[in-house]
Amino acid sequence: MNNLEELKAGTVFPMGEENKMFEKYFIGKSYLNMLTMERIGIGNVTFEPGCRNNWHIHHKGGQVLLCTAGRGYYQEWGKEPQELHAGDVVNIAPEVKHWHGAAPDSWFAHLAIEVPAEGASNEWLEPVSDEEYRGLK
Repeated sequence: MNNLEELKAGTVFPMGEENKMFEKYFIGKSYLNMLTMERIGIGNVTFEPGCRNNWHIHHKGGQVLLCTAGRGYYQEWGKEPQELHAGDVVNIAPEVKHWHGAAPDSWFAHLAIEVPAEGASNEWLEPVSDEEYRGLK
């Protein structure tokens, strides 16, 4: 899905504004629409082609990704990348170093659900290198 209008037409939740709050943890542009912060944080995250977030860890609570449009990737440290499409679900256990983002030639959107836990936090780490990213299909 290399056309933004196609992505917007195919998604249920509206795309948010440019993600300025977390842009230092992304390569490329992402867009964030926080759908709710009541009891559980759920954000609609949209990635332009080639955009990905840094390696990071969700301490204590973990995260769930519900893929809604386009083509993207998820990778855990030390494992092969997993290609993602609309309808895929990724359950990220607490304390797992990982990244996610769009394929080089496709927009990508997912709902990011923060699993609530006492003392939960995110730790942002190093960027995914261009070399690592270029190795994707």
